[in-house]
Amino acid sequence: MDKVRFGPSGNEQIFYDEGNKSSTQAPKWLKEKGLSAYEFSFGRGINISEQTAKIIGQNAKDNDILVSAHAPYYINLANPSEEMIQKSFGYIEKGLYILDCFGGRDYVVHVGSCGKLEREKALELIRTNLKRIVNIVKENGLINGKKICLETMGKPQQIGTYEEIIDLCTIDECLVPTFDFGHINALGGGCLKTYDDYKKILDLAIKKLGDRAKSCHIHFSKIEYGNKGEIRHLNYDDTIYGPDFEPLAKVIKDLNLTPTIICESRDRMMTDSLILKNIFERV
Repeated sequence: MDKVRFGPSGNEQIFYDEGNKSSTQAPKWLKEKGLSAYEFSFGRGINISEQTAKIIGQNAKDNDILVSAHAPYYINLANPSEEMIQKSFGYIEKGLYILDCFGGRDYVVHVGSCGKLEREKALELIRTNLKRIVNIVKENGLINGKKICLETMGKPQQIGTYEEIIDLCTIDECLVPTFDFGHINALGGGCLKTYDDYKKILDLAIKKLGDRAKSCHIHFSKIEYGNKGEIRHLNYDDTIYGPDFEPLAKVIKDLNLTPTIICESRDRMMTDSLILKNIFERV
């Protein structure tokens, strides 16, 4: 696992155009393309059977593909309702179980949004509930080397600036950041332009989290943004918005990091994963 890995979130149309029918075929297909990671999204619900997940996991093992999973988007650990918190806990528990079937390591989670709460109150609730769910999944044997990867977000009402995410990850060793640099750039109105823009984020993570920050999870895509942050994901050939990957690739090499880098381009996730990989190998 200790190498930089590249892969897509989900399957782009070319996967099906080339005759594939099921995500169980994705690991072999991705290896043939020259990639080594694959993210399975539960964004709209965890609707995969244990049997199918185990087939994907075996195929991933056979083809050296590291599978990660993205938790449902509707998790909100800042919800004042205990009933809704218990539902969020359930999504995290079930997702970790399926990730285990995948033979995967990283489970990406959006921690929540402010809603009607003041930001500090929302953060306080998230911190409390993160401690609770970490204890639950450890007691239930659902961690076992897996990581809950808290994601940076792209809209002001969402909890998830890179500083907030790094701070929340200090709660427990099983918590690791997912740095979505498209989100960070969108939230900052195009703030990621130079080597130093990226380096200050990763330096802070290493300072606060130590070695576990070195194998962080990364989402990368160009994202259109406006006054209220993120609008929509774009493909890497966009020339208006950002960010560009090359400065980040240099930082990753200089800091000897070994992240999993998942491409979330709008409809060219695999194709753009190869572009990112080629940039990384070139710099």
